[in-house]
Amino acid sequence: MGEMFAPLAHPAFRWLFLARVTTVTGNAMAPIALAFAVLDLTSSITSLGLVVAARSVTNVAFLLWGGVVADRLPRQLVLVGSCAVSAAGQAVIAALVLTGTVSIPWFVVLSAVNGMSSAFSLPASSALVSQTVPVDVRLRANALLRLGVGSANIGGAALGGLLIAFTGPGWGLVVDALSFALAAVFFAFVRVPAARATAESKPSVFAEMKEGWTEFVARQWVWLVVAAFTFVNAAFVGGVMILGPVLADTTFGREVWGLVLASEAAGMVAGAFVAMRIRARRLLLFGAACTAAFACLPLTMVLYPQPWALVLAAFVCGLGVEQSGVAWETTLQHHVPQDRLARVYSYDMVGSFAVIPLAQLAIGPVSHAFGTSATLLGCAAICLLATAVMLASRSVRSVANVATVQA
Repeated sequence: MGEMFAPLAHPAFRWLFLARVTTVTGNAMAPIALAFAVLDLTSSITSLGLVVAARSVTNVAFLLWGGVVADRLPRQLVLVGSCAVSAAGQAVIAALVLTGTVSIPWFVVLSAVNGMSSAFSLPASSALVSQTVPVDVRLRANALLRLGVGSANIGGAALGGLLIAFTGPGWGLVVDALSFALAAVFFAFVRVPAARATAESKPSVFAEMKEGWTEFVARQWVWLVVAAFTFVNAAFVGGVMILGPVLADTTFGREVWGLVLASEAAGMVAGAFVAMRIRARRLLLFGAACTAAFACLPLTMVLYPQPWALVLAAFVCGLGVEQSGVAWETTLQHHVPQDRLARVYSYDMVGSFAVIPLAQLAIGPVSHAFGTSATLLGCAAICLLATAVMLASRSVRSVANVATVQA
């Protein structure tokens, strides 16, 4: 058990861990609070979709810029600035909700601001991990961080639901603003060596984006895995997370669907513990194979939608999500140079996030045309096909993380 928590012996990682868990706890409350605040104002699903889309669009639009900034400047300072902007934005929207002066344009603008600030924090926080711990404990550091983030998501959502039920959505947004402010303090205490030497003259932002792209495509396994997960994420989020509630209403019930989502989260937490024990030399190959677990839930929803089977399938799915996630992050940090890592992460995130809104929009017409069951089977097939493509690639099969074996 002591080995599992070895990364916490490093002060920089402890502060990073505290900061990430703090922001995630607050952010787990924010979507619930925001949704009810918008619905209280307009009762319009279209308006809610517009507000959510504003955040998604600005997030994707600024991710590449965020990667460049995180490779140019000290990453912990980028995170302090990002948290400060997010704290201010959430505080403003909370004040407007609590005073009854909010409007949809305000929701849209401030959601866009939050999406922009998140675009700078995501590459920086992901790339910062490898600067906070030695190489031999990187795998455990990534697993422990994902464990903390997963637990914070569960706890934050539960606390957010209770807080909003008893006090209203405005106070949920207040807590989110406070969480960003506190995380900014924690990030300020992260002390790590610079990821790159200071140059007398820096290339342009576009030149650095090009350099990041060159690094991204230089290794076949990097862009191939990202391309595969473009389809996996679209199929899983667009299919399961939208069609799941629809199917629940017509078959197994909303209560069971809540248990299914809780079981998936529990599987992710258990998966983080399992990942800390993994000693695979070819870690990326192991993670790619675990991607097949994404297909468990949509297959079970169609072929055997019994409550116990759905809960079990969701747990297995969560378990696989964590194995693939930890394997990917550890391998990327092991093989990509530190001074370009945030930019590679930004291209990874653009590839992972960009098509999700399109999938969410398309899943309705597709399910109407082919039926819910056929669409879910198609989503499962996409996940399995993407897994097969990764496993068939020699570049994926040959990547070795020697340092994780020495841990």
